[in-house]
Amino acid sequence: MTAYLLRRVPSAVAVLFGASVLIFLLLRAVPGDPASTLAGPDATPESIAAIRHQLGLDRSVPAQYASWLHGVLTGDLGRSYIIGGQIGDLIGRGLTNTLVLAGSALALAVLVSLALSVSAVLWDRRWLNAVVAAANTVAVAIPTFVTGVLLVLVFAVALPVLPSGGVPPDGFAAHPDISVQYLLLPSICLALPVGAALTRFLTEALRTELGKPYVLTARSLGVPHREIVTRGALRNALPTMLTVLGLQSGALLGGAVLVEATFSWPGIGQLIEQGINRRDYPVVQALLLFSVAVFVVIQLATDIVHAALDPRIRIGGKA
Repeated sequence: MTAYLLRRVPSAVAVLFGASVLIFLLLRAVPGDPASTLAGPDATPESIAAIRHQLGLDRSVPAQYASWLHGVLTGDLGRSYIIGGQIGDLIGRGLTNTLVLAGSALALAVLVSLALSVSAVLWDRRWLNAVVAAANTVAVAIPTFVTGVLLVLVFAVALPVLPSGGVPPDGFAAHPDISVQYLLLPSICLALPVGAALTRFLTEALRTELGKPYVLTARSLGVPHREIVTRGALRNALPTMLTVLGLQSGALLGGAVLVEATFSWPGIGQLIEQGINRRDYPVVQALLLFSVAVFVVIQLATDIVHAALDPRIRIGGKA
């Protein structure tokens, strides 16, 4: 396992370095000058030039990148141009809310996908397969911002039983019952497309496993169908689900931007939106690189768990 992990780490570092270069260059190509925005519409050219010098924007692009990369490696992400405050503090506050939302949505998606996939295989009925397939199609086809608006209209306006947005005023740990009410709608909205993808892949993986020789042998020995599915096929289908789960976990960050905007959720997604709208380069740079780092770490953890479940991967990793 150690040799396999050592082979995976260099590629992860290379991805992070390439992402840092692309993020830095792409943001410099975006129209607009943060110095002019910060100075105001009535600022003189001398004032704008002074602000550009203070922010280091008058230096060459390689010098700016080297300075930024040094700050990232030393943990000093700098200060925000427009929003204000240390970028590390802004990310820390937003990250807590995003992790709560993404974790709740991921847990909900995994539970629903396991229940639907196992049910569809245990009770192989045409009507049940049609219902599961239709639900998956609708969940994937409808954008999250449309789903969010519909959920708010139904459960916060027409049937005012849940909050339309925001976070608990006293924090998530103070009153768990109230926190669940604030979490329910955005978690469902974010979990729907992820749960649909997991259900589709896990259902097909289970059906593939049920057609393999070991299942036929177990049936000939009189092993009940439920036990074959839950103890045999499900375990062997988990590596496929974990691979999809890793990809979908990274996609949660992208979906969180729209969901947090719809439900006024003060997390990383909302902070990215503010940074882009206000052309706050340091904030957007740090958040995009952080998002890529989270995605890379999730993929690396997924590969490690996958290797733990499938010895063939570990053997290949040692070769």
